[in-house]
Amino acid sequence: MTALDNVQDGSPVMNSGGKASPESARFFRLCGWIVLAIMTAFLLNNYLTYWQDLPGIAPIFGGAANGSMPILWSWLQLALYAAFVLLAFGYVRTNGNTLREDSVRITNINAYLIRACFFAVLIVGLVDSAISFLRIEGFLPDVVGQALADDLGKSQFRGPYVHMPLIALSFVIGRFVFSYEQAFLADLVRFWYAALFLFASAYTLLEEGHVRVDIFYAGLSSRAKGIVNAVGSVVLGISLCTVILVIGMGGKQNIINSPILTYETTQAGFGLYVKYLMAGFLGVFAVSMMIQFVAYFLDAVADIRGEPGGRDHDSHTVQ
Repeated sequence: MTALDNVQDGSPVMNSGGKASPESARFFRLCGWIVLAIMTAFLLNNYLTYWQDLPGIAPIFGGAANGSMPILWSWLQLALYAAFVLLAFGYVRTNGNTLREDSVRITNINAYLIRACFFAVLIVGLVDSAISFLRIEGFLPDVVGQALADDLGKSQFRGPYVHMPLIALSFVIGRFVFSYEQAFLADLVRFWYAALFLFASAYTLLEEGHVRVDIFYAGLSSRAKGIVNAVGSVVLGISLCTVILVIGMGGKQNIINSPILTYETTQAGFGLYVKYLMAGFLGVFAVSMMIQFVAYFLDAVADIRGEPGGRDHDSHTVQ
């Protein structure tokens, strides 16, 4: 018998000779979905705490509350974590997907998220460039009136009333100006390129395009590669994304939350008003990579179990 073999009905057999049980697959699926559930609850609580001035869950554990609302709201926010985890339990319990099917589903969710973010960057960049062009050339009051032109010169107005609706539009409908040299054009290049590199990271992981020292990895068996990928996904991938989210969004003054909450802009007088969104790019990077690492982890566990349909990590094809 080979190290990994299949029985007649396609059920995987481990090198110990025992059939891998559906219960063990369900355990790993549950681990993956719980990670995503906790991440979703964290992001929702971040919005409720720092945008809607709810107290957050810190007071429950002896920390300082955000705002002055009753601690009851803290318990309700904590209950969000339990609710999302229960949803993960319910999904895994009532759904008979294989590890690979869940991996594909998570990847598809991530692909939609990244596509929507790219559309948001494109549309917001174009609209903000148009507004900045009209302002710098003095045409904006003639187009929208003096009062609205003055409001559009304030990041606290342009962010919530221009950018946010356009971002929402991008999720529903889910490239460049040359020669004209102004500050907002340089900002536009940085804005789009930052999105390109950070948003594409999850796709690069899916296609195995990140740099890998494969002197030893290339010669490993499929099961050994699965072990390496599973451990790496948890120890190096999911943990890194967790650190980015917690450090970047763990408080109102943290590096991701602070620029977004204040709609921070560049110092250029007529540059784009999108610097705060670039801070959010790091959050999108962490979220999309967290999702993809969970999918990668589930696929790696399927490799360890010898389930059919695995990816050839040398040629990037599905077996």
